[in-house]
Amino acid sequence: MKKIIIVIMSLMMIAVVSACSSTKSSTNNSSGHGESMTSVEDLKKAENPKYPLGTNITITTDHMEGMKGAEGTVSGVYDTTVYAVDYTPSDGGKEVKDHKWVIKEELEDSENKTYVVGDEVTLKNGHMSSMGGKGVKAKIVQVVEGPVYMVDYKPTDGSKEVKNHQWVIESELEAAK
Repeated sequence: MKKIIIVIMSLMMIAVVSACSSTKSSTNNSSGHGESMTSVEDLKKAENPKYPLGTNITITTDHMEGMKGAEGTVSGVYDTTVYAVDYTPSDGGKEVKDHKWVIKEELEDSENKTYVVGDEVTLKNGHMSSMGGKGVKAKIVQVVEGPVYMVDYKPTDGSKEVKNHQWVIESELEAAK
């Protein structure tokens, strides 16, 4: 059973990497999804989210090109703390300002800690390439208490469907019309 799950997660990761490899030059710079998506197996499923699993949604934010106005479906929803961060990528690239979002579980040594705006944290290997794994430091610039959503969506720029995009918050979604 574990081998099947690993194979499925690997195939999903390949799809995500190929679908989200563009960069964006605004303050919400996203360098594409990385090699290891954050595992959702140990995350607490949200009990009463506004948009339950399977809900058809419209994305109202632009973390990545083709995201704003995209139609999609909620593929996961979890209760956790969510952070926007400033960080310098492990590949030596330009500092990324106001990256939205990382979850508490993507921070080193975060199990029994509460972080506030201005705190410096260390990122684990996360859902974006070059975000962690080499002691990448980040500064917290915004804190939001969950739920946090994982979504499948069809980008408005005509590129390939994105599966299991990590992460968007409730205020960045609306029910599909």
